[in-house]
Amino acid sequence: MTSPATRFVDIVHRDGVCTLTLINAKSMNILGSNAIAALTEEFRSLAHDPDLRVVVLRGSGERAFIGGADINEMAVLDQQSAEVFIRNLAVLCEAIRACPVPVIARLAGWCLGGGLEVAMSCDLRISEFTAKFGMPEVAVGIPSVIHSALMPRLIGAAHAQWLLLTGETINADTAAEWGLVHEVATPDELDARIAQLATKLSGCGPHVVRQQKLLLNKWFDMSVHGAIEDSIKQFGLAYLTGEPQQHMQAFLARKADRDQ
Repeated sequence: MTSPATRFVDIVHRDGVCTLTLINAKSMNILGSNAIAALTEEFRSLAHDPDLRVVVLRGSGERAFIGGADINEMAVLDQQSAEVFIRNLAVLCEAIRACPVPVIARLAGWCLGGGLEVAMSCDLRISEFTAKFGMPEVAVGIPSVIHSALMPRLIGAAHAQWLLLTGETINADTAAEWGLVHEVATPDELDARIAQLATKLSGCGPHVVRQQKLLLNKWFDMSVHGAIEDSIKQFGLAYLTGEPQQHMQAFLARKADRDQ
């Protein structure tokens, strides 16, 4: 167990963009109970920030985004304490999904097990081209659980079966081909691309971006018909914010200038 006095999260706020970096979690950015608790607390706190536009989640250094859950800690668990540990990790993943603004995962190096579950809980996943992805739990005697359940919807049943049953890793290009990551960038381009996306998202109406993320999360648990009916009401509610009027008028003004 790591010391509770250790600080596990470094936070930088700039122009509505918050970058959270997992620190002091060994060289592979490993998720022990204290690191999980610290990240969960930060995401819950950020949820109440009205000026927040985007969160970028990353690991310290370039060796790993998150190399998985702490095997040293898990090796001495029993049935009851194992359930507590994995529930806490599930709570972290849900705190990320519940964050009202888009969360971008900066994926460099290894992204394994619980780290991949954290990444899948983020809204956008941008990978450095040498990154590696895997779910190696079966190799250490435990099943992949909690937010591994997102995997079949994200990448399809066949690809999920491969990763979860074999425990083998895939490279960034394969991850992009399967839909596990959205884009792959070179090391020199990774941070610039993430900054570009964050700036683009920050430039949209803050209410509509939060509303769209909320809808996307709800659609995971709804039938298509239910999602369609629910989204009609949400479309109307958007007009109460004033953002459609503002942004559409600006679009029409730009179009008129081009047409002159």
